[in-house]
Amino acid sequence: MQDPIPTVQHRKSEAQAQGHAGPASGRSGILEAAAVLIRWLLGLLFVYMGLSKALHPDLFLKLVRQYDLTSNPYFLNLIAAGLPWFEVFCGLLLLAGVAVRGAALMLLMMLIAFTPLVLQRALALAAANKLPLCLVKFDCGCGAGEVFACNKLVENCLLILASGWLLTGRGRRLCVRFSPFGTAPGRGPSNSGDAG
Repeated sequence: MQDPIPTVQHRKSEAQAQGHAGPASGRSGILEAAAVLIRWLLGLLFVYMGLSKALHPDLFLKLVRQYDLTSNPYFLNLIAAGLPWFEVFCGLLLLAGVAVRGAALMLLMMLIAFTPLVLQRALALAAANKLPLCLVKFDCGCGAGEVFACNKLVENCLLILASGWLLTGRGRRLCVRFSPFGTAPGRGPSNSGDAG
């Protein structure tokens, strides 16, 4: 004979069997939704920034020259022509949910490489104009026009954190294919160990 009034333990075991583990799964669902939102925002931002540079390659080339990365015109042109489209490509991958970890890794590496260059340029301008760092306003070449140095550095740090968070495997919901090497989202046990 079955107990007519289900006990708390009985409800917990039913919820676990249906995939609702209580508050922990609620937090996990919120984190996953936040990761998808961050993935989309990061994707939109890089598509926008990349297109704003790609549509004005001559202006972007002048901005790249500010950083004295190289004096070789071939490499300068390669950076000015290729980097914006690479950003657009990575942004589109994030929006579509294709190779999310790989796209996030590429953006993370790019941000880690360029953020110190932005800081170095801002410090040079601050010294030349005898201004505090946070009052330096310049076009860093990021696609947003003139920005205050401190705001840009904080923005880049937040973008680094967001890209790093996506590397942890968050943001799998609403993906076409989270990883090019594993199974599609929700289609197998190897999903949790996807790389790329």
